[in-house]
This record gives sequence, structure tokens and C-alpha cells, in this order.
Amino acid sequence: MITGADILKPTEDPKTGIAETSRTECKLSVVTTLYNSAPYLEEFYRRTLDQLRRLPVDYEFVLVDDGSPDHVLQIAISLMQHDPKLRVVELSRNFGHHKAIMTGLEYACGDIIFLIDVDLEEPPEALTIFFRKMTETGADVVFGVQDRRSDPWFRRVTGRFYYWLHNLLAKNQMAPNQLTARLMRRPYVDALLLHREHLFAIEVLWHITGFVQIPCPINKTAYKGTSAYTFAKRLRLFVNAIAMSSRQPLVFIAYLGLFATCVCALYIVFILIQYFFFGVSVSGWTSVIVSTWLLGGIIIFCLGIISIYLSIIFEEVKMRPYVIVKTVHDTQSAAPTDRGRDNES
Repeated sequence: MITGADILKPTEDPKTGIAETSRTECKLSVVTTLYNSAPYLEEFYRRTLDQLRRLPVDYEFVLVDDGSPDHVLQIAISLMQHDPKLRVVELSRNFGHHKAIMTGLEYACGDIIFLIDVDLEEPPEALTIFFRKMTETGADVVFGVQDRRSDPWFRRVTGRFYYWLHNLLAKNQMAPNQLTARLMRRPYVDALLLHREHLFAIEVLWHITGFVQIPCPINKTAYKGTSAYTFAKRLRLFVNAIAMSSRQPLVFIAYLGLFATCVCALYIVFILIQYFFFGVSVSGWTSVIVSTWLLGGIIIFCLGIISIYLSIIFEEVKMRPYVIVKTVHDTQSAAPTDRGRDNES
């Protein structure tokens, strides 16, 4: 296993600007997930391989088929037959993007791991940029962030609101507009795989794992097709991210209940003063109904927040398999981590 100082030496290749080392000094694993990815995989493989050949590393590809309904698995196996350094992990069904990512990291054997989405929205050419930045800074992680977003206005606004609200409620702050694409050292990945949550947002796990993480501006390209992340899925991820990393909503309920109690107490005192000192009797069906609806709504809202935390506990205590690996297509013998073996049992 390489250390932070061993990744590259200071001497640089004048053509690429990347330090020269022995090609066997470290191994780099490229990890990506496959879901409706047939239109992108071959070009992704070609462009990523071109970047790998520019770097002084040995390499491998780890492709995780997340129950894709198209024929991307056949394409991946065909590529593997031409390149023995390519491994395909086939899951028994669709478990979700984030769990597929964690599975790919489990099967990656490299000293450095390059994680990226396959759909070419994040350019594979970012690999050499990240590699150079990691060499210069000695960081454990170099991750991509968008310095400008080309999404529709609604997604841009909701994206900014997501990061603002998360950082307001959660103790662990997240970098806005971060991408999946990131280059990670082995110790960081091993630490990341120690997390055992079944319901999670991977952006939160990336952050709370710690180590030295450096952002690097990368703009997305226009290769993306229709996004699989609907508004409902994004909302569910946001709720999971808040609930798994912050107890602030529960604290908010306590303060909200205290505030409502104080307001009601002050109003009761006000009514009693009017009745005993000024002879004013309070009446009004409308005010009673409105106050009842208001308090009822607050109670239901609070119970809803509590139920979210209870549902997360319900999912976690069932101890179901993280994912189920159907087959590992590999021309070499691959040994996943202990957690990966547990997934297959």
C-alpha cells in the first residue's frame, strides 16, 4: 500500500506535467456503476483508458451492474474479454446508485481509486487533473465541484436550497455542487467502507469520513440523457441525509413545543386579565377552530419528523444484506473486502 508521500515523485513529465515514477509503483482502480448506461459505456472506457495510459500507474476497472434493464452488462462483458484488467460486479437487482458505488469500492483493489459516473456528464479527462492536484497537495481525496451549473433554473434553485438547508440543520457541512467524480487514496476508502448505514446519502459519508479533501472545479458536459433522479428521489435523499447526520429536527420539535406552550400560557393570562379586570368575555367560534387547526397541524408535523427517525431505525435493525452480488465476471481472481464477502452470503 502506498503512502501519501509515495504516490509520485517531484520530477515531472514536460508533456503532461505529471510526475514520472515507475508504472508498477501504484495501482489505480476506476470504479463506476451501470444503469441504463449502454449508450455511454464504450466511449467512457475508451476515454478513461486514454487518460490511464498517460499516468505512471497500473490500473483496473470495476464496473457495477446495478440491475440495469438494458444490455449494458453484455457490453461490459465484451469489453472484459478484450481487457483482462476489467471486472464486472453484477448485482441481483437494482439496489440504488449509492449502494452500487459502495459495492464497487469494496471490490476495488487499487492504492488509488477513481470514482466517476459512467454517463460522461462528468468528463473522464478529470482523472489527470485530479491526479496532478493530488500529487501537488498530498491530499487524501480530490473531488470535483461545479463552478457553474447548467441545469434548468428549478434544479439550480432547489440545489442551492438543498445545500443551504442541510448545512443549516446538520453538524457536518457539505461542499455545495460537489460531483461524484473523485480520486481517493486507499486508507480513505477503507475508512469510508466502515460505515454500515442502509439508508444514507453518500455525500454525507464522504464528508464525515474525514481525511484531507481538496475540491477541484470541473464543469459537466452535455452528454447526459434523462436523469434517473426524479424530484421525489432527490427529496428522499435529502430527508435521509438530514436524518442520518443531524438531531436538529428533533431539537427543533422540542423548542417548537416549548414556544407553543409559552404562547398559549401568555394568551391564557391575557384572557384572564381581560375577564377579571375589564369584564370582557372572550367568545368566537372562528378563533377556536383556527387555533385547533394550527395546534393540530403542529402536532402532526412533529409526529411526522419523529416517524422519519423511527422508520430509519426500523430499516437499520432488520440487518438485511447491504446488497446481493449475483455474479462477479472476472478473468482474474478478485477478493473483495470482508464487507463485500458478507454481501454475497
